Amino acid sequence: MDLDVAILSRIQFAFTVSFHIIFPSITIGLATLIAIWEGLWLKTHNPYYLQLAKFWIKPFAITFGMGVVSGIVLSYEFGTNFSKFSEITGAVIGPLMAYEVLTAFFLEAGFLGVMLFGWQRVGRKLHFFSTLVVMIGTWISAFWIIAANSWMQTPTGHKIVNGKFEVESWMEVIFNPSMPYRFTHMVVASFITATFVVAGICAYYLLKKKNLPFAKKGLSMCMWFALVLTPLQAWIGDMHGLNVREHQPTKLAAMEGIWPAQEANVPLLLFAMPNMKTESNDYEVGIPNLGSLILTHSWDGAVQGLKAVPPEDRPNVPLVFWSFRVMVGIGFGMMGIAALALLLRRKDRLYENKAFLALVTLFTPMGVIAVLAGWYVVEIGRQPWIVYNLVRTSEIVSPLPPERVLFTLTLFVIIYSLLIGVYLYFMRKLIKKGPPSMEALEQQLIGMKAPGYALAWVKTLQTKETQSTEQKTTDHAINTQGDK
Repeated sequence: MDLDVAILSRIQFAFTVSFHIIFPSITIGLATLIAIWEGLWLKTHNPYYLQLAKFWIKPFAITFGMGVVSGIVLSYEFGTNFSKFSEITGAVIGPLMAYEVLTAFFLEAGFLGVMLFGWQRVGRKLHFFSTLVVMIGTWISAFWIIAANSWMQTPTGHKIVNGKFEVESWMEVIFNPSMPYRFTHMVVASFITATFVVAGICAYYLLKKKNLPFAKKGLSMCMWFALVLTPLQAWIGDMHGLNVREHQPTKLAAMEGIWPAQEANVPLLLFAMPNMKTESNDYEVGIPNLGSLILTHSWDGAVQGLKAVPPEDRPNVPLVFWSFRVMVGIGFGMMGIAALALLLRRKDRLYENKAFLALVTLFTPMGVIAVLAGWYVVEIGRQPWIVYNLVRTSEIVSPLPPERVLFTLTLFVIIYSLLIGVYLYFMRKLIKKGPPSMEALEQQLIGMKAPGYALAWVKTLQTKETQSTEQKTTDHAINTQGDK
């Protein structure tokens, strides 16, 4: 079988960018959660907020580092595997990438050290300010990356001179038609991802009867966040879908498995196997007219289908169709968990229901999976275009020997497999070690010159934990003696 350099280059970039997006999808939300906890600690002096912030800063640092390292590779791939891309779009994409480095990266690099190592070395307000700056830095980084990607999806504010893009209006380039929807959708997705990572670990502690006060506080907060964020994300997704229908109708048709050039009374397909050879769906299971209602906000609204464009202008329909359903399915699963948490909270069973805790633990990585599925919809759905309706992906591929691309792809798979193994190893160690003890927090509070009542609070909690441990030991000894 002949190797296709374009396909191999796309697979390599898809693999490396999929690996990379795992980490920003966690750090954007986790930085926000850490800032919230630290702010609440400064406001209330509740030591459990400090415990949450202190514990999750270390996983944040490791995840942030992995994101930086894996992100650098992507820039080189543009030059090596897609060399004509920078030649054609460099006047637009280049400055956007530079803005990301000059703003977000410098902010994060300048204050990350203070955030990680500044405890007891700088004042508490300065430390909190550093945490806020790092949080804002992650948002700004997402802003510029999403702006660049959105311009490639819905290009505006440019002119084409001698086959190259030149900027006419930076405002139109940055705030292109899809940018606001993509940015909010991605940032909220990151918040939800981090929320379920934290909730999953807290649920795991509760199942194992470890770090109970810490785990209860973390799980409770995350379930409140999920109760607000998951419906909000569904609404943002609906608005984003309407924007896709207007600007990228072929992508929307692939997402929904719509083949006729124009179809009204569109069903919502719960299951189908899109067949690109027969240009139809096999084994359809759908709800009549619900697709039209969702996509057009009209019961019998018409939607453009895949046959409105030639076959060579269509994406891989099965991949887009099923990636979209994975993303939406996980989203509704998270919404259901948040609603179930509210019900259990009202019954005072939130921390004791083992089936619920096991389910939340199972959903720990689901946010990342949903983000990956969403990006597959975005990127595969716009194919065969790298700049939508203007530049094809096949036109920018570097003329490399296929064997060389296959070799580098194999190396990436091996190296990244080792990297994710090391990452998971250290994350496991941190989770196994657990949050800092109350004794350590007492020293932390002393170092930060906290009010006396806050220190007294820590000592009281520490005494209660000690008494609880002693009581459990006594009960166990009595039970053992009784068995004898």
